[in-house]
Amino acid sequence: MRSEKPRVFVCRQLPQEIIDRLNEHFNVDLWESDMPPDRNSLVEHISKADGIFSLLTERIDNEVIEQGHSLKVISNMAVGTDNIDLASATKRGIPVGNTPGVLTETTADFAFSLLLASARRIVDADNYVRAGHWKTWGPSILLGRDLHGATLGIIGFGAIGQAVAKRASGFDMKILYCKRTPIESPEGINATRATTDQILMQSDFVSLHVPLTTETRHFIGARELSLMKDSSILINTARGPVVDQKALVEALRSGRPAKAALDVTSVEPIDMNDELLSLPNVIIAPHIASASVATRLKMANMAVDNLLAGLSGERLINCANPEVYDQ
Repeated sequence: MRSEKPRVFVCRQLPQEIIDRLNEHFNVDLWESDMPPDRNSLVEHISKADGIFSLLTERIDNEVIEQGHSLKVISNMAVGTDNIDLASATKRGIPVGNTPGVLTETTADFAFSLLLASARRIVDADNYVRAGHWKTWGPSILLGRDLHGATLGIIGFGAIGQAVAKRASGFDMKILYCKRTPIESPEGINATRATTDQILMQSDFVSLHVPLTTETRHFIGARELSLMKDSSILINTARGPVVDQKALVEALRSGRPAKAALDVTSVEPIDMNDELLSLPNVIIAPHIASASVATRLKMANMAVDNLLAGLSGERLINCANPEVYDQ
């Protein structure tokens, strides 16, 4: 006999307080493995669910959505929804929730951490010490790049891009940004609007903060990389496919740009035979820009809030396909 509580498929283990909250309101079908559900399992569990608590690792395309015969809401614990076929969900009348805003500052912190780590060679320095090379202080050992007075180009000047600009202002950096429509810089930030090409040619550091769409896929390719300075550093905390990874490998081999610092890759997790891993001038993190205890907890609670609203027949607090309510 079907429980009176809505059935929700939760695609990964979560903090116990989140599981307790879910159990209070739903009949929870929890995927307990540390690895995401395979496609067949995803389809099987969604076919029985009223709602789904998904992560960016779940590819919820039209075929999967069509199997959700009683599916009423998809709640994605992420800002981006490129893992979900929004058009198919909208066609079926299924609102898709996301978690914007809450991870802005944490992601900006990490983007700036990558900038600092690559500029001041922190990973190189740690490896240098662990390998036993530290014999003395030397005037030419592990020389890095100054941030103060350098030019930072920000491609995508939304909330996260602006938060990165705030941090750069504290380092007295010159800030360029590109955005389709001009906006006033937030208070205390002196940022100048420029074209993408101008940013690539003039910046010492280029940080990417655009969503992944059909227009931004491989937005940074061989031509764009060739415009960068041979001393510049590319930072990507957006989505891996925003950069043409094969073109990036060749560009880094040629020394233009000088380095890259990435939180995301084209395929995640990256294949251990990927050529990118053979290069000494790149830092790669495993998609952890939002990975602070407080932020991940806030994201999870926002995802629960979206589930509660969707399965109560209310409008989602944060909806990635608001047009679903116009149908």
